[in-house]
Amino acid sequence: MNKVFLIGRLTRDPELRYTGSNTAVASFSLAVNRNFTNQAGEREADFINIVVWRKQAENVKNYLTQGSQVAIDGRIQTRSYDDKEGQKRYVTEVVADNVEFLGTKGGASTNTSTQNSSAPSTEPTPYDFASQENKPKTDVDSNPFADFGSSIEISDDELPF
Repeated sequence: MNKVFLIGRLTRDPELRYTGSNTAVASFSLAVNRNFTNQAGEREADFINIVVWRKQAENVKNYLTQGSQVAIDGRIQTRSYDDKEGQKRYVTEVVADNVEFLGTKGGASTNTSTQNSSAPSTEPTPYDFASQENKPKTDVDSNPFADFGSSIEISDDELPF
């Protein structure tokens, strides 16, 4: 089984190209934090090359920039090629099957998937937390039923158990 799940931030803007048969392909690098710190107490990251094909590639190019946070699932692929000097070069990369847009650098989450063929809308969605920044916050200690009076009458017939 060859399955990869990654969450990280883009280290550079995606590059979009088209093959000879006009198929879109985008590539970018993803910085993924390690779960532990080094001896100096600093968190290190791995930089992983990602390749995305077709409509997802176009969406990635149109809506992601350096610093954007994404979740990726896909597979590891290795390939080789001969460089200009005739040396054989090997490349290991993740071919993304699905890219979830999680947020922008320093911004709020948008949770938009490129698996859908439609582009993210500028209209607020239930997941568009940026548009909800000015809404009043609820206090956990306040009574959520205060607007209904001092007591609520519920008969045993209304209980689901």
